[in-house]
Amino acid sequence: MDDTIDTVIDNDGLLSRLVHAYRARFSLAGLSTALVMLWLSVTPSLLPRDALFQGLISAISAATGYLLGVFLSWLVRYLISRDSPWPDPRRTHWLALIAVALAGTPIMLFWFSRSQDEIRDLMGMSHMSWHAYPAIALVSHIVFVLLVLLGWAWADAVRALTRRLRKFAPPRIAAITSALLVATLTVLLLNGVVAKYSMRVMNSSFAALNDETTAESEPTTSPLRSGGPGSLVTWDSIGLQGRVFIGTGPTVADLERFNGAPAKEPVRSYVGLGSEGDPRENAKLAVAEMERSGAFSRKIIAVAGTTGTGWINRSTVDSLEYMYNGDTATVAIQYSYLPSWLSFLVDNERCRRAGQALFEAVSARVRKIPEAQRPKLVVFGESLGTSGAEAPFGTIPDIAARTDGAFFAGPIVNNPVWKATLRDRDKGSPERLPMFENGDLVRFVANRHDIAAAEKRPWPSISRILFLQHASDPVVWWDPGTILRKPDWLREKRGPDVHPGIRWIPLITFLQISADMVASDKVPDGHGHNYSSEIPYAWQAILQVPGWTDGKSARLGPELARY
Repeated sequence: MDDTIDTVIDNDGLLSRLVHAYRARFSLAGLSTALVMLWLSVTPSLLPRDALFQGLISAISAATGYLLGVFLSWLVRYLISRDSPWPDPRRTHWLALIAVALAGTPIMLFWFSRSQDEIRDLMGMSHMSWHAYPAIALVSHIVFVLLVLLGWAWADAVRALTRRLRKFAPPRIAAITSALLVATLTVLLLNGVVAKYSMRVMNSSFAALNDETTAESEPTTSPLRSGGPGSLVTWDSIGLQGRVFIGTGPTVADLERFNGAPAKEPVRSYVGLGSEGDPRENAKLAVAEMERSGAFSRKIIAVAGTTGTGWINRSTVDSLEYMYNGDTATVAIQYSYLPSWLSFLVDNERCRRAGQALFEAVSARVRKIPEAQRPKLVVFGESLGTSGAEAPFGTIPDIAARTDGAFFAGPIVNNPVWKATLRDRDKGSPERLPMFENGDLVRFVANRHDIAAAEKRPWPSISRILFLQHASDPVVWWDPGTILRKPDWLREKRGPDVHPGIRWIPLITFLQISADMVASDKVPDGHGHNYSSEIPYAWQAILQVPGWTDGKSARLGPELARY
């Protein structure tokens, strides 16, 4: 067989050179591990993926496998004190790998197509078209080769330095020193140059985005809204998301049409980064802005936790305004220009400081009002916004004691109160929907049916706390601990929109969830990180608004928009 291969190769000089280069440079151990990682990248995950995204994920996974295989091959050689490289693999070894790849990859793609169709069925989405699968193969191959070339360049730098150091040190010391030096220089380059200038460019870019305009960016003419007549902050200073927040929401006519009764214009207060850099100063300014607009005379005041850019889910605020027929005031401050994923990595402490400063400033002002005349005070947030909304409190009883209700949608791993509540849940209750101290203060739900079931059980607390978290939300279940530990939500019965084929695999499950986070809100409402129509049901369970019914919540659903 080897002679036949040589004959075919020798008949084509270019093909011969290409195959020789391929065999000479690529590692059989690396490619074998890359193939396994490639297959693992198409195992079932929480959310459906499109062809381009899956191609990128598969390429990154395969490149990681290649790196791991090369490293393990070197490590074994090092541990057995073998100085020379392993003998070149025989052609039969390469043929065996190719045969396994050609046989196994179509099977894995077929399994991927089946699981993708099943996940999409669970979420009411259309199936992928047939041409998505060749696109996955093409994209993954191109990106994998580019990543391997980058890895080779790094390895060449190590080898070049090793050859120089061997003149002064033993071979192994020279090799280890070279690898450490190149790795250190790489980290310093990434942190000191790439990260520095990348952050500068990103801050500049996102700051410019913060100044952009949208359809909602016409300055408000309402004195009850920040940036309007008499406001203590300018329209330009509240940023893009502030202008969206101020410029949207139901009008008095909308409220009266829906509720069939005279309505008030809701108060909305917002302070952007363009006003003050210090969250405490922005919180004081926000309270002054609320004083100016008469916010403290409303029935309910809602303190919002925002995401990195200052975004607030419109459905959450609009629902409150419809439920109270406009007799509401909502306040928020911006703490960053960065999007949530980046703010989560580099700005989370600032998020928590902003949330704490705002709630404490508003709460202090509310406590000055005679108790019989005080408005209800609630706090809410979504995604990274839950981190800021939770920050003023140390425990669930603390939230209940200092608010008239709290609503957290899609909480994240950095929330200590949420994490502690899951950890200390009542014995026998699932992590996906835990029960904490018999549900007297806080309840966890995934959809309106869970909310209805929660309301049927006695809920003695005057101040109710509700966490809304979808079983298929990767933002909720992302946790570095998943790298080495099987999470409880995968030990227990799966949620209704989670594929039954998901299995915990060390490292792989964490990488799959991390990948799902990228498009976590690009799925239908009620799945992934997309929260909207369930929100009025959640608020009603928390606040028990007189005259509000599930029928009104169902009718309100089509009126709501997340963005």
